[in-house]
Amino acid sequence: MRKALAIDVGGTKIYSTIIDENGQIVGDIEKYSTPKIYNEILELFKTIISKHENEVDVVAFATCGAVNNSNDGILGSTGNIAKDYPKTDFKSLSNNPVFVENDANCAAWAEHIIGASKGYPYSVMLTLGTGVGGGIILDNKLYKGKSGAAGEMHFKMCRTATRNCTCGSHDCFEAYASGTGLRLTAVEISGNPDITTYDVIDGVKNGNELMLKIFNTWQNDILNGLIGLADIFDPDVVVLSGSMAEFVDVDFLTEAVNKEIVTQPTKVVKATAGNYSGMIGAGLLALKVGTNG
Repeated sequence: MRKALAIDVGGTKIYSTIIDENGQIVGDIEKYSTPKIYNEILELFKTIISKHENEVDVVAFATCGAVNNSNDGILGSTGNIAKDYPKTDFKSLSNNPVFVENDANCAAWAEHIIGASKGYPYSVMLTLGTGVGGGIILDNKLYKGKSGAAGEMHFKMCRTATRNCTCGSHDCFEAYASGTGLRLTAVEISGNPDITTYDVIDGVKNGNELMLKIFNTWQNDILNGLIGLADIFDPDVVVLSGSMAEFVDVDFLTEAVNKEIVTQPTKVVKATAGNYSGMIGAGLLALKVGTNG
């Protein structure tokens, strides 16, 4: 059975493991802090690859940042990693074929093949964390757009220009639906600049009315984004993953979305592919399309 060395590259952590053709993790999970200096990132990649290169058929990167349609390079700076990282020549890192894809796209593919959207030709996946990532599956294919950057969740939610977004613009879906968005909503509603997402979640669990108001406002912001995505893509299912997805009410969102959309009914579910879905999806994609050189 063919295998992929999967490397998940984030702004703070880098993980690696070996994935087989069934999407199973068949190696140890190795974890590293992401170096701040670009050359040190390259050296870490080379160390990981040299350790496992002879055990696998392909090297697969799930990375922060948009990835081009030839799956060999990053389109622009991601802002949370060394400035020169997008210049990486991934193919030169190994004698094996090297395949690169955006981490959210990889996670969406893992859900499509082995997770919550398995068996559904049309799906949208949102990763709700510090920011919001997205991956789109259309007719059983990962949708990348003309350049490879499709799935960025930076559409406008309002006209107020009051919330700065990580993309450099303002009032994007990410600035409302993310964990950061929940904190900003909490500050706005409570007037307390020191309030945290943990305060909100704990308050909701204890039935605190103010915290329930904050949470419901945040969840309705997620809902509004889901309505737009469902109307545009007409998906069978919307999958929510990431640390903040744990807290949302998918039954509420499913019912509320279907009351508003003008397309056919959809459903909202939580991801099931696990914490390492980025590496799993990268490995599966690489073994599917990335072994041609």
